[in-house]
Amino acid sequence: MRIAVFGANGPTGRHLTGQALAAGHQVVAVTRRPGSLAPAPGLTVAVADATDPVAVDEAVAGTDAVLSALGARFTKERVSTYSASATVLTTAMGRHGIGRLLVVSSSVADPHWRPTGAHFFNHVLDPLVNRRLGRTLHEDMRRMEDVIRGTGLDWTLVRPSGLFEHPVVTDYHTAETSADGVFTARTDLAASMLRELEERRYLRTAMGVVTTGVKPNVAKLIWNEGVKKK
Repeated sequence: MRIAVFGANGPTGRHLTGQALAAGHQVVAVTRRPGSLAPAPGLTVAVADATDPVAVDEAVAGTDAVLSALGARFTKERVSTYSASATVLTTAMGRHGIGRLLVVSSSVADPHWRPTGAHFFNHVLDPLVNRRLGRTLHEDMRRMEDVIRGTGLDWTLVRPSGLFEHPVVTDYHTAETSADGVFTARTDLAASMLRELEERRYLRTAMGVVTTGVKPNVAKLIWNEGVKKK
């Protein structure tokens, strides 16, 4: 399958691109920084800003599916990266007759998500990190989800929990709407997207993804994901 990966040079996008190539897919890696991706068999690099209609149209032409791993940092300012790119991507896909779309969102987009037994997370970390520090970012994720739901595409909203780095894919868990867990390894997030691309279990709904076998250092996770500058 020939797939376009947006955010291909980001933390999740690199795992997604590498795993897709290893699985035998042809990958169009869409990035604003082409020099950051090493050449590889089956890899085509397309230079595009995901909010540029002309560049996105050229990048997705001839692909069978679009996978977006675009991300943004926490900020007090209004965020529009997710919703603006979703509008451009879905419009380009419709123009080219591309039906399959998987987009990384967040478990926080589910207003009822509260991991079982995670008292400290539910009552301290979630209100502070997700609902306060990440408020503008998650507001735009919800706008992105609304844009995608309004299309006729075969979409899947992929909702990980707190993202962290781990070297290998684990026995992750998926569930409709959101999954019961606090953390998601990026390797597992990428693997779940590629599996869903093939299995199509969560068409036109959200798929929660959580890692259950390993846990990250929470302080390091907050620093890397929400505080440290790129």
